Amino acid sequence: MNSYQNKIQLTKVKKSFGNMEILRDITFNVGEGELISIVGPSGSGKSTIFNIITKIIDKDDGDIVVNGDVSYMYQKDMMVPWKKVIDNIGIPLVFKGHSKKEARGQVLKYLDTFGLDGFEYKYPSQLSGGMKQRANFLKTFLTSKDIMLLDEPFAALDSITRRKMQKWLLDLTKEMKTTILFITHDIEEAIFLSDRIYVISEKPATIKGEITVNLSYPREEDIVTDVEFVRIRREVLDLFKA
Repeated sequence: MNSYQNKIQLTKVKKSFGNMEILRDITFNVGEGELISIVGPSGSGKSTIFNIITKIIDKDDGDIVVNGDVSYMYQKDMMVPWKKVIDNIGIPLVFKGHSKKEARGQVLKYLDTFGLDGFEYKYPSQLSGGMKQRANFLKTFLTSKDIMLLDEPFAALDSITRRKMQKWLLDLTKEMKTTILFITHDIEEAIFLSDRIYVISEKPATIKGEITVNLSYPREEDIVTDVEFVRIRREVLDLFKA
């Protein structure tokens, strides 16, 4: 248990679809201002956890406490191709009742911080993969910057862009003090980004272990050669094998 106020707490959460058991007694917490990663094999039920937290689907049993508003960034690009970037990002604000002008004003405040200044009047097809993900992240941030659920947001990017985006995300979230729950099957990505990591098994998913990442900030790309980074990677791999 961490020393932060918990923003998310799951206790013995269960979920099945028909006769297929997906989640078995999932228990973990996310403290305020933490970036926590859930690492597990593809198809292990990681996205099901997100869907339960956001009430897209119901749990079968167990307890969930969420202290704050939640936004959810999907792995799939959610940009509308016929809208300019500024209006794509502003969609959640319009849904909340803001006028188009008000939404644009809010978006403009954050463009520089999110590295999107000068791209606001372009269309999604004119953006690189990394820039699209910055726009999607700002869109999610404006939905709620209190608690953000990020479902493998960099999975579709090439390795160089992915590394740059991981560094960008880590620096930004520490500056904004946002609470993030992050899904990935990439062990190095989880270590680089996280304060703590939960390793889950294949279906039916259980928590195999929790690992605290004792690496200082800011983190640079060469940290992957750090002795502690290598030790944590070995610990995660050992949990997968257990």
